[in-house]
Amino acid sequence: MSGLDPETEERIESPASEEAEREVKLTPAEAVARMRINVPARANRKLRTLVERVNGDTQLKAWWHVANVNAVGRLEINDHSWVHIQIVANIALKLLRQLTKHGVEPSIVRDYGMTNDDSEVAVTLGALTHCIGMSVHRDGHEDFSLFLAQPKLQQLLEGLYDEPERTVLVSEVLQMITSHREYGKPLTLEAGIVRVADALDMEQGRSRIPFERGRVSIHSLSAAAIEDVIVADGDERPVKIEIVMNNSSGIFQVDEVLKAKLTGSGLEPYVEVVAHIDTEAEKSLVSVYRLET
Repeated sequence: MSGLDPETEERIESPASEEAEREVKLTPAEAVARMRINVPARANRKLRTLVERVNGDTQLKAWWHVANVNAVGRLEINDHSWVHIQIVANIALKLLRQLTKHGVEPSIVRDYGMTNDDSEVAVTLGALTHCIGMSVHRDGHEDFSLFLAQPKLQQLLEGLYDEPERTVLVSEVLQMITSHREYGKPLTLEAGIVRVADALDMEQGRSRIPFERGRVSIHSLSAAAIEDVIVADGDERPVKIEIVMNNSSGIFQVDEVLKAKLTGSGLEPYVEVVAHIDTEAEKSLVSVYRLET
């Protein structure tokens, strides 16, 4: 992944499909020992402390491991490992900072008089816990994530926030979790950010497992066509999401998958999406595609 600020980019490592498959075969202790979340905390001390706590939390990491065993080992679908979690967290934080840089006020700031730093903590937590319910089952995993996350969020925020602010943040994160589902309806900027960030983990490394196992469909083919996702300043809006494809089938990912998550997210006025193909053979068919929202 490129196009993120260097501080963010250096923290994201997308595993090859072989590595992802090897990881699900590790013992729980071996898998957890490999996990380390990195996000650019910058001057946000609460966020830095939160990430330290997350990296020391074996229960949370165990949920990530079981989620990926269910996804990759049993269902043979896209990667749902801790690497997916890290990528979503970094993209979400990047989107939030991009928006606040351009004067867009987070809902937590507007509605509760809290700070941008508090919004960053909430968005990061939303990304870190949005699919832990996959450790129970794929079907209805958003609901499972809610009941697993609630006590864990309280625990992770203990000492960082007093009441009632701690309960406010927990409630906001739970909304992010439930709103990332296909028919979710985010009520806040932060929930919309996590919803879109989850959809933006679409590069081919994550999708290659079902594709290499012979599941050739428009879903696997189009996902394998995505080479890069770049988040940067927009030309006409605060954020431009640039998607680099190696094949025009990738347009399905943009027009069907990303558009579904972006529509109703609340981010539509602030985001422009441009997809283009980076191979000469395909340029005669589709050169640049702009998503209309």
